[in-house]
Amino acid sequence: MSRIGKKEIIIPDSVNIKISEPRITAKGPRGELSCLIPDFIDVKHIDNKLKLKPVSSSEKKIQALHGLYRSLINNMIIGVSQGFEKKLVISGVGYRSYLENSRLILNLGYSHPVYIDPPKEISIKIENNTNISVNGIDKQLVGETAAKIRSMRPPEPYKGKGIRYVNENIKRKIGKAGK
Repeated sequence: MSRIGKKEIIIPDSVNIKISEPRITAKGPRGELSCLIPDFIDVKHIDNKLKLKPVSSSEKKIQALHGLYRSLINNMIIGVSQGFEKKLVISGVGYRSYLENSRLILNLGYSHPVYIDPPKEISIKIENNTNISVNGIDKQLVGETAAKIRSMRPPEPYKGKGIRYVNENIKRKIGKAGK
């Protein structure tokens, strides 16, 4: 069996879990998320804990999916109770960002501004034109949106200009050798 799948999921008091046969739904102070559960994984709700168990643990695929679904359900519970956040930093002369309504506008050294319309479940905040914060309850959607923003101008290795995550280290290269 999966080591991650064996762990129990502790449910906070502010989160309600509803299990209807193929679907599990988590409802909390920040919103509601649901996930389809395959028939070869059995979910038990005991007190304030969820326990997942594969119906037959002989196949490798079932063992792998056991841990995956445990992580997906845990991320749902964390998302509806606390939420997720990714922070990005823009570095470069003249590079800046701002919000117009809910649309993110980036000036990244191109001849035109770059417009990004985030999904309705995602909120974007900007601090002093260079720090972008992407918030939401769905971990996958938050990461996907942050990656989309970063892909507009990934950091380059010589000067480090571009959009990077807050704790991301850029391997710097040495420029041309002088004569």
